[in-house]
Amino acid sequence: MKKVLKMILLSILISTITIAFGIIIFVSCSPTFGGKPKKATLEKMKKSNNFNNGKFHNLIDTPMNSVDVSFFKTMKDFIKGGENRVPNSAVPYQKIDSSELNYRNADEVKVTWLGHSSVLISFEGHVFLTDPMFGKRASPLSFMGPKRFNETLPLAGRDILKIDAIIISHDHFDHLDYQSIKRLHSKTDKFFVPIGIGAHLEKWGVHPKKIIELDWWEEYDYNSAITLISTPARHFSGRGLNDRNRTLWTSWVIKSSKHSIYFGGDSGYAPFFKEIGQKHGPFDLTMLECGAYNEGWPYIHMMPEETARAHIDLRGKILLPIHWAQFNLSLHPWTEPIERLSKKAKAEKIILATPKIGEKFILNRSIPKNSWWREAKNL
Repeated sequence: MKKVLKMILLSILISTITIAFGIIIFVSCSPTFGGKPKKATLEKMKKSNNFNNGKFHNLIDTPMNSVDVSFFKTMKDFIKGGENRVPNSAVPYQKIDSSELNYRNADEVKVTWLGHSSVLISFEGHVFLTDPMFGKRASPLSFMGPKRFNETLPLAGRDILKIDAIIISHDHFDHLDYQSIKRLHSKTDKFFVPIGIGAHLEKWGVHPKKIIELDWWEEYDYNSAITLISTPARHFSGRGLNDRNRTLWTSWVIKSSKHSIYFGGDSGYAPFFKEIGQKHGPFDLTMLECGAYNEGWPYIHMMPEETARAHIDLRGKILLPIHWAQFNLSLHPWTEPIERLSKKAKAEKIILATPKIGEKFILNRSIPKNSWWREAKNL
């Protein structure tokens, strides 16, 4: 009996070692995990006020988990699941004609939400795309990980012929998608990214001259009229087993003398929203996360009420909620974020834009305000 038990334990041990070794090899060899910064980038990292002991840090203390909610409870809740975390059918969307990408009115800003944190922005004659995520899963694996609610997108990556610049907030899989970058990098002139992410892009075939890496508060004159500014966010980064916070995470300001918009990426609530608003606001439009929050990690994602508060701090005119309605990344029902934010926006008299995925709108014109998700959730 003891001999059989020893054989079973030995078999388990060998299997565990084999699996662990396989994971290490996969992470080391698969290109989806990205590359390592070169010497010049490492030197820039060391000069950053946000970099210490080989890692980037938030401006204020940011625990990954709440001390009031145990890690094991959170894991138990994830395993158990929750009600209505996934819609019963595809989320409604509006198909985009790829010819619309040629829309380049020098006097206007047109905004099209493509789902999650991907937003197509025609800004005074130039087309920008934030956090392009056209993959089916927010994961390094094609068969495992959070799956997109919709099989079909309003605009496929292959249909995009030309983008002036791609703007990346951080390196998580639902914001920096390997396959999307591979499809798009030959179709764009510039990538604006936080420090460190350039190494990932270079490994995926992006020419170094296309990559602009910025630290918080650094500015880049896109042309004589438009400036892009990297501003703080309260989050974290990492794609592999031991690269937590090795690259920076950021929010972005796109501004000219006529318009100013803010793209928040992922962020917990923090005092710097007021500072950004004071320095670069008021904003015609803020695009802020609305989803994937949980009481177990209250510092790295905002509750919907905090999203409204951040918008007010930023001195925003119109709020476009992003980071919801496409992936199951938390425990809340998929429509809860927008319902809570809508309630708070009404109380605070915030102009809330609620377009369907793929529905465009032009600033200073009519703003979509249809509660389309209420019809969709029971389909």
